[in-house]
Amino acid sequence: MVRWFFKLVRTLHALVFGWSGGRVAASIAGMPMLVLTTKGRRTGRAHSIPLGYMTDQDSYVVIASYRGSPRNPEWYLNLLQETNAIVQVSNRKIAVVATTADTESRDRLWPLLIAKTPIYKRFQDRTSRQIPLIYLTPVDIGAGQ
Repeated sequence: MVRWFFKLVRTLHALVFGWSGGRVAASIAGMPMLVLTTKGRRTGRAHSIPLGYMTDQDSYVVIASYRGSPRNPEWYLNLLQETNAIVQVSNRKIAVVATTADTESRDRLWPLLIAKTPIYKRFQDRTSRQIPLIYLTPVDIGAGQ
């Protein structure tokens, strides 16, 4: 029941965010939101999910917390299979490539995330897995042309 409810809320959030051009539901608990669209690893269909993010250099960094679940979220598993994705930030849709933060980057970013949004510490405390941070780096479509 709870899982179904969160799926409904995420779906509605993504729809409202998209329809409003990123003006409505653009932040939660002080954290800016984007909508990530991945290709399903089993279905091949597009899946969109709203996620909180922070920035690091030219990349968006999202958190695969899954509210502290013992397993990684489906969107992260999709990105491991297919690293190309689309993000909507405000009214802009941006092609990105995903990479999981290495240990050094995660160790640097995690305290910044916790300082800004302490709930992620609770999520990490709920699980034995290390919650991944994922860089979504914009792809320069014009590169190499």
